[in-house]
Amino acid sequence: MDLKKRLDQAVIAHPNVHNNIPRVEMIKDAVSNGEVIVSECGALATWTRTESTGRSPKDTVMVKRASSEGNVDWNSPNNIPIDEETFDMLFEDALSFIGDLEVVYETDRVIGADSSYALPVKVITNGALPTLFSDNMFRPVPEDISKSCFADNGFVLITLPSQKLDASKYVGRLRKMPNGQTSNMVVAVDMDRRMGIVIGSAYMGSNKKLLFTVMNYLLPFESVLPLHCSANEGSDGSSALLLGLSGTGKTTLSADKSRALLGDDEHGWSDGGIANFENGCYAKMIDINPEKEPDIFDAVMHKDDYLKHGVIIENAMMYPDGTFDYFDDRLTPNSRASYPLKYLQNIKEASTAGHPKTILFLTADAYGVLPPVSKLNKDQAMLWFLMGYTSKLAGTETGITEPQATFSRFFGQPFMPLNPDIYAEMLGLRMEEHNTDVFLINTGWSGGAYGVGKRIDLPLTRRMVNAALNGELDNVEFVADKYFHVMVPTTCQGIPTEMLDPINTWEDKDAYNTTAEKLADKFSAHFDKAYGDKNLSDGIINQCPGK
Repeated sequence: MDLKKRLDQAVIAHPNVHNNIPRVEMIKDAVSNGEVIVSECGALATWTRTESTGRSPKDTVMVKRASSEGNVDWNSPNNIPIDEETFDMLFEDALSFIGDLEVVYETDRVIGADSSYALPVKVITNGALPTLFSDNMFRPVPEDISKSCFADNGFVLITLPSQKLDASKYVGRLRKMPNGQTSNMVVAVDMDRRMGIVIGSAYMGSNKKLLFTVMNYLLPFESVLPLHCSANEGSDGSSALLLGLSGTGKTTLSADKSRALLGDDEHGWSDGGIANFENGCYAKMIDINPEKEPDIFDAVMHKDDYLKHGVIIENAMMYPDGTFDYFDDRLTPNSRASYPLKYLQNIKEASTAGHPKTILFLTADAYGVLPPVSKLNKDQAMLWFLMGYTSKLAGTETGITEPQATFSRFFGQPFMPLNPDIYAEMLGLRMEEHNTDVFLINTGWSGGAYGVGKRIDLPLTRRMVNAALNGELDNVEFVADKYFHVMVPTTCQGIPTEMLDPINTWEDKDAYNTTAEKLADKFSAHFDKAYGDKNLSDGIINQCPGK
């Protein structure tokens, strides 16, 4: 029998099912069940087990079968295969867990603000808290869902965070941990049968990112380019996309009072334009500064009756009086808050917009050698999209004494499972079709590498971002950067001219050249390792630094 039908029967047979209950009931149950504690402002605080304070990439697996294996880049360390038999074993365990639960929560939502490709998702879980998380993050089912290409083949997510697998059953099938034991946690997905199973991971981001990965797998076959990005819209109706890894300023820079926010993390680019996947935000809270990020801070920390609030604050330090210390990372540097988009001040409720006029790739270059702003042609944009470059800082991890180059294709490699040329070529085609400009914005260091130079001031970065978005750079002169092949403007209003060419900000010019050559070589080495066997055009290959 079909797995979905068997699951439906198991849920129907359960004596206590809470099906699509109102939001206020989710909050009441989460509190009465002891899943959360009400904070001083009314938000709901929760803490996960130590092994679940973040995603577990090595426990995240995907069914590999002959009929569809050619779609996936199995050479990527993020695409870990399991066979169908192992997934069926996980499903049987999930059914057994569900049968033993005192209560089952079932919710129906969709992923995607554009009804033409919104993915219906049924979430089955054992807690009110993951149910509330689904209500915060996923979208209500629209009245016109019947026109979706996925209307008759939606997705089912079974998420059982408080259960654990019998690891002895999965020896040789799931991850072997450093202590020699098999993991009792799994985040598994079967793309062909449209089902995900999360067992043992209380970190709510596991659910969010699993569904993002599903969209990134399915949408290219429907001619929709999925993107790990924020998006906003100007008063003239022009949209913009901001792509960047953690620490590059994606969330901060997309929050602009002059532009309406569509969303801060996951979007699709279709023939009809841009659409947010989500209904909420899952913001990182560590070190959040209410002066620099007032919109996010107020969305999370506004005071209200807890039954009307519903913000979930995960793994943050909370004192007995119900107040939070977001600068205390003893629990984890990955404290998070889940809240609906409607809690932000300047949003576009429809979460859709026309085709982007501008795309910004954000990088925090701790080597201090990338220009603060530069323009990319089509091949360059495809190259930098494939590379997804930023850098780790010295001192952020044990053993790191100098900046470390980090590459994550498409600025979100763990969640982009298809062969990389598919996403890159789709970007190039969309850019060409809609005359979209792409700029690279360095939110990192100037005047030297980290420890010598200084991080570029946020007001200066905002000025360059606005210049790119407003068309101010359309008619200025550009010169090619000899190391990184990008086109650098010779002027930008409000920015010191000498700052635009990074060598001018270094006292030691020889040190600049040495450092730039070093980073370019890292690009070349990574490109050869990641894409040496891929069918990429000469135009893309020739734009790689170090080539």
